[in-house]
Amino acid sequence: MAILLISCSSNEAPTFSFSEAPDTVQEPAQRFGLIWNTFEVDSGTVRSGQSLSHLLSPAGLSQAAIGKIAETSKQDYDVRSMKSGNAWWLAFWQDSARTPAYFIYQRNAIDYAKFPLEAPYGVQLEKLPTDTVIERAKGVIEQALYVDLERVGAPSSLALAMASVYAWTVDFSRLQEGDEFDVLYERTLVAGEPKGMPRVIACHFQHRGKELPAYRYNQGEGMDYFDDEGQSLRKAFLKAPVEFSRISSRYNLKRFHPVLNRTKAHLGTDYAAPTGTPIVAVGDGVVTKSAYTSGNGKYVKIRHNNTYETQYLHMSRRAVSVGERVRQGQVIGYVGATGLATGPHVCFRFWKNGQQVDHLREEFPPSTPIKAEAMADFEQTVVQMRQVIDSLSLAR
Repeated sequence: MAILLISCSSNEAPTFSFSEAPDTVQEPAQRFGLIWNTFEVDSGTVRSGQSLSHLLSPAGLSQAAIGKIAETSKQDYDVRSMKSGNAWWLAFWQDSARTPAYFIYQRNAIDYAKFPLEAPYGVQLEKLPTDTVIERAKGVIEQALYVDLERVGAPSSLALAMASVYAWTVDFSRLQEGDEFDVLYERTLVAGEPKGMPRVIACHFQHRGKELPAYRYNQGEGMDYFDDEGQSLRKAFLKAPVEFSRISSRYNLKRFHPVLNRTKAHLGTDYAAPTGTPIVAVGDGVVTKSAYTSGNGKYVKIRHNNTYETQYLHMSRRAVSVGERVRQGQVIGYVGATGLATGPHVCFRFWKNGQQVDHLREEFPPSTPIKAEAMADFEQTVVQMRQVIDSLSLAR
């Protein structure tokens, strides 16, 4: 498969140029900015409750030296923020005393902190060398998006990236067999291995016979996604409060209640999902209720503005409190089956001007479109992206 290799960050507009993928990735002579084979190295992962002292004392450093290292590094990196599960390395000089030389802590997939273990102490915050590859995936929905992405040779995690792009326009619990996708995306490689989530550059998605193009572009307000006419894909509310769920019951004024065994209006939409699935706020707002009732179970209600409110019922656990301001996409609780529920799901309710309505029938205005002064550059970028999509071969 042909790929593109670039070296810009995800916040920059990529400059496209072809490169063949290397057959093999050679182990670098240097690691963490050090000639690695000149050291003897111990390594491990930070265990729960471990501190810098736990890691360095066995190497022969005194408590005074460890305290000095922590103190001189604090302004740039507080060693108390080390997380369990992250990797560390202890590099020793190859001398008779096996003198400790450096302690390296992996902060995340790319960033690391390097501590010299000899005076003068301090810390160097650095990044591993990375490459960015651009790939294309094209296919038809046959089972589920993540399954069909794997089938065409793309990472299944690309489904989450696509769901994020289309969160305002496509309810991914309602994808149909026959829906089509053609997506240009990028991945970061560290030492030839993919790290982190793939990022969508452009996507042509066909859902229920409707073409839904998306192009990534920064018009000076940060990266956003726009259709081919320059309208933003971001809207006032997300389509659903949980990802990759299914609708188990829709808004229905004459629904037969499975617990009460009688007809009772169902003024919300039920999204079935496993217990513990994160529930997110569909828009910015303020939490007005975070409580429990025998019918609703554990629930949260959010006022978004003078017109709209939303409510999320039957949680296993709530993650926000009354009066808290939340942002769109923020986790506010987790799927459960508390209250009158036959299984784990979230009952999502939507108010407009004080009346509960079917949110799936509502139309919301788009966010900021491409500005007039940026339109020519955006159109040129779209042309370039289409050329790249057409030029990249596909995995089979």
